[in-house]
Amino acid sequence: MSEFDAELDATGLNCPLPILRAKKAIAGLEGGQTLKIIATDPGSVKDFEAFCKQTGNELLSSGEEGGKFMFMIKKAA
Repeated sequence: MSEFDAELDATGLNCPLPILRAKKAIAGLEGGQTLKIIATDPGSVKDFEAFCKQTGNELLSSGEEGGKFMFMIKKAA
């Protein structure tokens, strides 16, 4: 995994909480910084894709590891 500036643990949370927590975490970052998100909700894959399209933030990567979904989102400048 690449480096990140902040990490959000959204394990155990169901939609829409992972997105809402990510939105708040990204708001605290500077443009160009990266947020790593760990979630367990399978719906979060589509949710974060849509979230990035709507907000202009860049989804750098997404994947699953041991039942957990990992996302790297770069805040728009």
